[in-house]
Amino acid sequence: MAATRALAVPAISPDGGLRQYLQDIQKFPMLDADEEYRLAKRWTEDADYDAAHKLVTSHLRLVAKIASGYRGYGLPMAELIAEGNIGLMQAVKKFEPERGFRLSTYAMWWIRASIQEFVLRSWSLVKMGSSAAQKRLFFNLKKMRKRLHTIDSGKTLSPDEIRTIAAELNVKEQDVIDMDHRMGAHDQRLNAPISNEGDGGEWGDLLADPAESHETTLADHQEFRQKQALMGRAIATLNERERDIITERRLKEEPQTLEALAQHYNISRERVRQIEARALEKMTQFVMDAAQKPALPTPATAA
Repeated sequence: MAATRALAVPAISPDGGLRQYLQDIQKFPMLDADEEYRLAKRWTEDADYDAAHKLVTSHLRLVAKIASGYRGYGLPMAELIAEGNIGLMQAVKKFEPERGFRLSTYAMWWIRASIQEFVLRSWSLVKMGSSAAQKRLFFNLKKMRKRLHTIDSGKTLSPDEIRTIAAELNVKEQDVIDMDHRMGAHDQRLNAPISNEGDGGEWGDLLADPAESHETTLADHQEFRQKQALMGRAIATLNERERDIITERRLKEEPQTLEALAQHYNISRERVRQIEARALEKMTQFVMDAAQKPALPTPATAA
């Protein structure tokens, strides 16, 4: 059935290479606004995969054009285009033709986002950062260095240049310094040969395997489950308000403030602190008492 078929788009083959791919995607016709709208409606309303395929293939040239703008990061164009095509498919999937704009306008954001995420993952083993400011800095620092005529000089940025870049990109000056240092360094490939003779193995062979044995992993998992069960039993000894305060203050990724809980319970911040301290004392005592008792066998898990 058409609704179960996966979209197939041209790929860059090892034989033909990039040039052949660029020639192949030229054969897919561009769509006018009316035809694009009809195809988009067939896809969104009827899950017509033939319509989706036409929407995707008619925009492959757009992906190639956008991907070419990221060649300066030293990554293969084939991979940049492949990631951009993934972004294009996501755009087609979420496109709403009733909004009145063209697919190319909407898809550009998805294509760039997909390629940029790939560049951030692949460009360096050192994490470049995932915040909006860090991404903006990463993808614009080279351009600004080029504009300031420092891209090929190899010299570090001057204080004035750092201030200029930080102000224009709305980031901290220290972030500019850190990112410039990271982008100036180059990762070493672990599969590079140790010697030029080719008989010394690769650098990756010298790394110790950080993985623990199966026995250690199993023991750690069992210990974690026992601690988790003990924590649950300790929390069960608390009254409702104590459990709520411990949960909000100690077990949430973003803990509640004393002030917020004080307002919730209509008590003082100091009273909340006292309840929290008392609850922790009760839980600690429970755990200490349990440690003095012989461990009971863990109930067998039902098959």
